[in-house]
Amino acid sequence: MKCRRCQKQAVVALPSHNTAFCADCYLLFFKRQVEKAIKDHKLLTQNDKVVVAISGGKDSLALTWQLANLGYDVTGLHIDLAIPDSSEKAREITTNFCKKFNIKLKILEIKNEGLAIPEVKKRIRRPVCSVCGQIKRYYFNKFALDHGFTVLATGHNLNDEVARLLSNTLRWDTAYLSDQGPLLPAENGFMRKVKPLYRLTEFETANLCYLVGIEYGFTPCPYSSGASFTYYKQLLDELEFNQPGRKLQFYEGFLKRGQKAFKLLEQKQGQELNPCPECGYPTSGELCGVCRIKKMMGVMK
Repeated sequence: MKCRRCQKQAVVALPSHNTAFCADCYLLFFKRQVEKAIKDHKLLTQNDKVVVAISGGKDSLALTWQLANLGYDVTGLHIDLAIPDSSEKAREITTNFCKKFNIKLKILEIKNEGLAIPEVKKRIRRPVCSVCGQIKRYYFNKFALDHGFTVLATGHNLNDEVARLLSNTLRWDTAYLSDQGPLLPAENGFMRKVKPLYRLTEFETANLCYLVGIEYGFTPCPYSSGASFTYYKQLLDELEFNQPGRKLQFYEGFLKRGQKAFKLLEQKQGQELNPCPECGYPTSGELCGVCRIKKMMGVMK
């Protein structure tokens, strides 16, 4: 198979784009997909101070590498969740990556907040993935605001976004559907959040890492088995195999024709947010979600 752009031997085939690329042309393709996402949705400017949420997985590492290579002022933030074996490995991979590519890195140890995930799992009856995600979102947002960043970037890829869209649509969750997209503007105490990888799949970010020489973690979290997103991703992978390009068509169609309708609906019936009396984080309740968790854990300051 020949590279579509230069006719050299191709190393990556992309059925969803009906094309294939050699190594150099694939890196150009990846770069242009990120640039298109940024341009189409006005995600970033060269004046932004960007903090990237780095987990140690392929997507967040690929995003950090690409943004740095596009000339953005990038700092990585890794949250050590204190999960035995898993967190230690993720932290090591993240640290080695940032040293190798000369990227600034900050590490937050969640156990210092009294919220080590194994302990939270013992005490909280909700699904641990939901609680863990809530805690991470809280501290990514807090760190970005406290340290003068202008935008928080996450490595959510097309697989993630389409699975989330399917899940929210099956529940007709208007609140989540109104917020879903590659850009969440800064408002009500929330940092501006962007997802520059939304046009690229897990397969495509993995190829970027391989070609650039990025080591990444690929062992799933020991607490994630049975997560509904995994099942939705499998369903969508089967659809994509039979109808290449369907994922991107579905998601882009939502952004162009569905997102605005859900935003309008949510503006009419949405809940009012107020600062949490303990920490100032936006909430519709008496305490924000993380302060409620802290209270249940007995670590409220």
